[in-house]
Amino acid sequence: MNIAHTIFGVFGNATALFLFLAPSITFKRIIKNKSTEQFSGIPYPMTLLNCLLSAWYGLPFVSKDNTLVSTINGTGAVIETIYVLIFLFYAPKKEKVKIFGIFSCVLAVFATVALVSLFALHGNGRKLFCGLAATVFSIIMYASPLSIMRLVIKTKSVEFMPFFLSLFVFLCGTSWFVYGLIGRDPFVAIPNGFGCALGTLQLILYFIYCGNKGEKSADAEKDEKSVEMKGDEKKQHVVNGKQDLQV
Repeated sequence: MNIAHTIFGVFGNATALFLFLAPSITFKRIIKNKSTEQFSGIPYPMTLLNCLLSAWYGLPFVSKDNTLVSTINGTGAVIETIYVLIFLFYAPKKEKVKIFGIFSCVLAVFATVALVSLFALHGNGRKLFCGLAATVFSIIMYASPLSIMRLVIKTKSVEFMPFFLSLFVFLCGTSWFVYGLIGRDPFVAIPNGFGCALGTLQLILYFIYCGNKGEKSADAEKDEKSVEMKGDEKKQHVVNGKQDLQV
């Protein structure tokens, strides 16, 4: 059982690392254009808070046999901090103030949870307090793609929901869900079971609407051709009018 626990934990580390690195493409664009454009900076400090709380929960003096939870979330916290700093550097003033405010709140919340659990709580009380905090923000992190799923249903197109990102949300949620079940840890199993379910829904939506992107493009091409033809007809009418005037 311990071997299976470790295997799923290692696999969860690998899939979670992919999820943390996925936004790097967006940040390459931000650095290249020296602008955050229309990208939202809110998900990065929120994911940072989830990583900090989960890493804290995985420490041996909070919960036993969860070192792998700490390693990946500690890594994720470093990555998300880099994202936040880059976003703050390139964001316009108004957005910069907003993200810095959220970032400050994230650090304050984590510091509060850490200090209360460290000095005011012990044993199961500490584990329960830290576990609940980590669970709430893990569910919030997994729920963030709900707006994209709504967009997919509305537009009947998966253009803004990449397949591999949906796949790794499913794999990450599933592996940590099983890890939590094997370790009999509800604070790992429950939020990741939620992530597994959302990942499954994303994949189902992808396979339902994946063929619509091409159809949409074809319709767009038809519309463009129709506009071009109408434009040509108008030009021809103008030319014919000029010729009639000359005659």
